[in-house]
Amino acid sequence: MRVEVDYDQCESNALCMGQAPEVFEVRDDDFLYLLTEEPGSDQHEKVRQAARLCPKQAITVHE
Repeated sequence: MRVEVDYDQCESNALCMGQAPEVFEVRDDDFLYLLTEEPGSDQHEKVRQAARLCPKQAITVHE
């Protein structure tokens, strides 16, 4: 799995971070950071759910 974020679309609302905090982080500067582009298999379902929850559909998951 590889994860991409369209930062032009991202609103940094942290819904993804709430779902997969090991992969996504919104910092004090109010920007989203992708902590890993290739999460471990134990994170795959959380990342898929985070992508589904994104209101701007800014997260793309490549299987």
